[in-house]
Amino acid sequence: RVLSLLELLVDDEMPGRIQGMIKRPLKGLKMVSYYGCLLVRPPKVTRAKKFENPEEMDRILTLMGAEMIPWSYKTDCCGGSLVLTRTDIVRRLTRKLFDKALEAGAEAIAVACPLCQSNLDTRQEEISSEAGKKYGLPILYFTELIGLGLGHPDAGKWWKRHFVDPTKLLASKGLV
Repeated sequence: RVLSLLELLVDDEMPGRIQGMIKRPLKGLKMVSYYGCLLVRPPKVTRAKKFENPEEMDRILTLMGAEMIPWSYKTDCCGGSLVLTRTDIVRRLTRKLFDKALEAGAEAIAVACPLCQSNLDTRQEEISSEAGKKYGLPILYFTELIGLGLGHPDAGKWWKRHFVDPTKLLASKGLV
């Protein structure tokens, strides 16, 4: 059986090992986890135990010290497969995710899928313009957050690759 990285990190003794290595807890960082559909669909193939309400990313980031906010949109589609053909649908689906994340009280969104990360991060300016409001939600891979929490010396170098720079938010929490 092939495991996702999330499954591996929350299995058996891994959480205890990770907890012992934390150098910079992610305290004060309010986030929602966004799994999208890559890790959970179709459940017969992915063998996702809780395909409608996965918890692996929530558990590992809570262990890292982040405040993970429950929300009902963690597996909703962002339209990633339509990114080239139906950008109107992608913008509508993505905007809904931004609105619901902010409504839940999130300051950032944690992701595990590269397509979701790209879709959510690169479309914010366009969607903000259409909506007439600025979203500015950093979209962070859960592995970036783990690296930050474990004290990786180059964590700050990763942020400049994001369209929505998370540096200001992370600095306000004393994390960078």
